[in-house]
Formats: sequence, C-alpha cells, structure tokens
Amino acid sequence: MTVGTQMSQAIATVQSAAASMKSFALETQDQEAKQTFQQLANTFDNALTSLQGRQQYIEEQEPQYKE
Repeated sequence: MTVGTQMSQAIATVQSAAASMKSFALETQDQEAKQTFQQLANTFDNALTSLQGRQQYIEEQEPQYKE
C-alpha cells in the first residue's frame, strides 16, 4: 500500500468520523452531549485540514505517491 493510498484512507476515515459527530450533535436533545459532539466534529475538521495539507505536500514532493 502506497503512502498516497494510506493518506487517502486516513482522510476518508476522518471525514466519516466528523460527519458522524455532526449527525449525533443534530440528533441529540442533551445540550451537553450536543456541545461535546460539536467540539469533536471541529477537532476532526482541523485534523482533516492538516491531513489534506500533508497529502498535498506529499504529492508535490513525491510524485510517485500520487494515485
């Protein structure tokens, strides 16, 4: 498995986790839980931004890892 493939999988996993947290936040009536889910979604969104930046860097520096 190439680094590019691993990065793509990591990004997809984080996107899925962020979407789940956003969905949980919308579905719950508990305000404390809602806030926790929203904070987690923000954390995942920040991680996603970092991973996407890293993926772009890898593709620019190491073209052989491009899918």
